[in-house]
Amino acid sequence: MTDETPAFSSMIDKEREQKSTEANVAPLQLGKRVREIRLANNLTLEEASRRTGLARSTLSKIENEQISPTFQAVQKLATGLNIDIPQLFVNPQDARTSGRRDVTRFGEGRPHPTPTYEHEILANQLTNKKMLPYKSTVRARDFDQYPGWVRHAGEEFMLVLKGKVRFYTEFYEPVDLDTGDSTYYDGTMGHALVSISEEDAEVLWVTSN
Repeated sequence: MTDETPAFSSMIDKEREQKSTEANVAPLQLGKRVREIRLANNLTLEEASRRTGLARSTLSKIENEQISPTFQAVQKLATGLNIDIPQLFVNPQDARTSGRRDVTRFGEGRPHPTPTYEHEILANQLTNKKMLPYKSTVRARDFDQYPGWVRHAGEEFMLVLKGKVRFYTEFYEPVDLDTGDSTYYDGTMGHALVSISEEDAEVLWVTSN
């Protein structure tokens, strides 16, 4: 499995224009956030590469929005930069924490494909979120398609929206979940998900900060 996919710019429509200065919402610029966090920690690309386990060239491409990292690469970034995954998708300079609202119309979330999932990030107009909600189409059909356990900071909730999945966790036996079933678990515990229905399953994830 590789650590890179086509850049966000090749997968998404043009951001909606800002209609209210009071709302002050900003489009997601993952590469810019990675660079800000790296520089805030006084790290060179070489040092960040050693910490994250990602090639220097890969980090450079991510920061310049030339590629979008897979979920596995995002995990490596979070671990190596000592941050929680949601911090990569929010702007800490936005201090607004109340009286906010964002509506994501069906199919209008921010796409983020990986070899095992087809993610759609929701509520992407809001910054400084306490949670990261996203829908995913589960492409993986076998646990061996993962290079290792998925791990990240925070807690996570998952609801099966369509189809059937097999949920693997590090300390429990695999469990099959049908449409409407859900699970809440510690994100630092190794986990992985595969579709076992005829069509690719679809799930909703909410990850805490």
